[in-house]
Amino acid sequence: MRRLLVVLALLAAALPAFAAPATDTWMTVLLEGRKIGHLHETRAVEGDRVTTTQTLDIALDRAGTTVAMRNEETSVETREGKPLAFRSRTELSGVASTVEGKRLPDGRFEVRSEVGGQARTRTLDWPDGALLAEGQRLAALRAGNVRGARYTVPAFDPSAVQIVTLSGVVHGAVEVDLPEGRRTLTEVRQSLQIGGDATQATVWTDAAGDAQKMTLPIGGLRLDALACSRACALAPNQSADILTATLAAAPRALSAGERAGALRYTLTTADGSALDLPATDEQRVRKANGVLTLRIGPARAGAESPPTPADTAANDWLQADAPALRELAEHAALGAADAATRMRRLEAFVHGYVRSKDLSVGYASALEVMQTREGDCTEHAVLLAALARSLGIPARVLDGLVYVQQFGAQAHVFVPHAWVQAWVDGRWQSYDAALGGFDAGHIALGVGDGDPWRFYAGLGALGKLRIERVEAVR
Repeated sequence: MRRLLVVLALLAAALPAFAAPATDTWMTVLLEGRKIGHLHETRAVEGDRVTTTQTLDIALDRAGTTVAMRNEETSVETREGKPLAFRSRTELSGVASTVEGKRLPDGRFEVRSEVGGQARTRTLDWPDGALLAEGQRLAALRAGNVRGARYTVPAFDPSAVQIVTLSGVVHGAVEVDLPEGRRTLTEVRQSLQIGGDATQATVWTDAAGDAQKMTLPIGGLRLDALACSRACALAPNQSADILTATLAAAPRALSAGERAGALRYTLTTADGSALDLPATDEQRVRKANGVLTLRIGPARAGAESPPTPADTAANDWLQADAPALRELAEHAALGAADAATRMRRLEAFVHGYVRSKDLSVGYASALEVMQTREGDCTEHAVLLAALARSLGIPARVLDGLVYVQQFGAQAHVFVPHAWVQAWVDGRWQSYDAALGGFDAGHIALGVGDGDPWRFYAGLGALGKLRIERVEAVR
C-alpha cells in the first residue's frame, strides 16, 4: 500500500504546472468512484526559494480493516529548480517514517532517515540531473503545452531516496467533468518508470498548466484525483476495499500434498498485457505467445545470483545491526551452528512471536514488530529477514501471491503475501513465518530488501493476473 503513496506523490509532484505564482490546490481522491481521501498541494515563492508541499491523505479497507495513510512531501529549490532540501514523512496505521535531506556546501546531500525509532544519517552524491518538484515543473514548461509535446524527467523520490523516470506526451484539448462543472482541459499521458515496472497515468491540465484531474490504475482498480474546493476535498470518505480486487482465483483446489511438491502454473492477464515475473531458485519462468508458465518447487541453485554484501546489511526497515534484534536472533536460533537449522528455528520462532496476526498494521519495520509483536505477513517477513541478517545469513523479502483455501467469502484463491528468501546451502530458499512454512502455492512477483518504497516489481500484475491452469509435476 506504500507503493500507492509513491505513485500518487510522484505524479502530483511532476504535474506540468506552468503558473509561476504561488498555488494552493485541493483534490478529492476516488477509488472506483468511491471517495477515499484528498490531495493538497501548495507552492510558495519567497525570494530565490520555491517551496512545494504535497500532502496525500487516504484510507483503504483490507478485508474489513481500515488502513489510514498520510504522506507529506516538501521540496525546497531555487527559482531555476536547483535542489536545496527535501523532506518526506509517512504515517501508515500510526507507524511513522521520515526522510530529510539538505544540500551541503560541496553539492552533496546529508540525508537523515528515521524508521521504528532508529535514525540513520548518510551522505548522498546527488544523482546527475535529478530534479525535485520545481525542477520537474520547469522541465515540463520548457517542453510546451501543445499537442505532441514530449518531456522526460529524471524525478527524485524523497521517500525512497532514488531516481524514477517520468515521461509525458501532450494529447490536446478535451471536455472533462469535474465535481464543480465541466471544463475544457489539456490531456497529458504520463508514464512513471520505477525500476523495471511502469505505471501509466493520464493528467488533464487547465490553460495555466495546473492539473485538474489525474487517473491511474492501482491493483486492477481505477483511481482518480479531481480538483475541487477545500470543502469538497475534505468531505467524509467512503469504504473502499483494495485487497479484494487483487485476489486471483485458483482454477481448482490445491491439496497440501500437491503444494508440498512442485506445481506448474499457466498465467495470463485480463487485459492481454505482458507479465514479467522474477526467476528464482524455486520459481522457473518461461514465456511464449503472451502466456507465462511457472514451475514452482524445491530450490535448485543457478537461477539467481549469489548474495552480495547488501543482502546481509542493515537498512532503515531491516535494522539488523540493532543490539536488541541481534540478541533476539541468538535466542531464537538456540545455538544452531549451520544456516539451514538457524533459518528453520527463526521461521518457527517468528511464527509464534507475532501474537496479534491481523491486517491493521500497514507496514512496520523489524524493530517495531519486535516491540509490538503484531502485524500481518509483511511484519512477519521483515522481522524474519532482519533476524537472519543479524546472524550473518543473507536474506531478502519477497512480495507475491499465496494460495489459501478460504479468504472471506471466497474459496480457493491466491492473495497478496510476503515471505523471506535466505541463502542456505548454496541457493536461495524461501521461509514463510506467517504461514509456518513455504510451499509451491507461493508465486513470487518481486524480490526486495524490505524497504517498501523500493518494492515496485509485480505491482502491475495485481488485479489483472489470471491463473488459467495448475498441474502437479514430478
